[in-house]
Amino acid sequence: MNKRDFLKNSAKIAAATSLSFSGIRAVQAQAHRGYQVLNPPVNTRASDKIEVLEYFWFGCPHCFAFEPSINKWIDEKPDYVDFVREAPPLNPGWEPHSRAFYAAEIMGVTDKFFDPMFDGIHAERRPLRQPDKIAKFAGELGIDEDKFRKTMDSFAVNTRMKQAMQMAQASRIRGVPSVVINGKYLTGGSLAGSHDGIIRVINERVAEEYALL
Repeated sequence: MNKRDFLKNSAKIAAATSLSFSGIRAVQAQAHRGYQVLNPPVNTRASDKIEVLEYFWFGCPHCFAFEPSINKWIDEKPDYVDFVREAPPLNPGWEPHSRAFYAAEIMGVTDKFFDPMFDGIHAERRPLRQPDKIAKFAGELGIDEDKFRKTMDSFAVNTRMKQAMQMAQASRIRGVPSVVINGKYLTGGSLAGSHDGIIRVINERVAEEYALL
């Protein structure tokens, strides 16, 4: 290798190293602020609203502990914010709970089912992991048990779970609870540091996105 080629290769290595360090610093800065930028961003449901999407699992104690904070935020959120939840089965053991969540949505009984399901698992310590037991629990809440059980195994629920998994993968979701703001920003406990930190990130990113509407 002659001197000219050596200098050229050295310059390329230095430039690549500089870009690498710049990328690391950018990621570290985002983590310090409590979020990561999703690049590319993921699609949202409505272009005229700011979407806040929470990924959760009924069996997750961290999700259950986060409920009071996110529910308080939901009660106070602006009208231009659209809050939605998804329950992708990131782990095969999560699948019955994912099926239950989407069955309740499809049947229009989420309000009747959601909070009692969380409480039943974590506060009452009920063994709600098998589909039949979950359907029976739904029946105790005044929901048609047989219809709920069949809906859990329906094509519609299979489709919703597949879509949720695709969305979670596109958003680089590795654990729950995780929150994606307007398809652009990912936050969660490990990034924001606390429940209050997650809410802070949500409010800051929502305000910034609303200014762009």
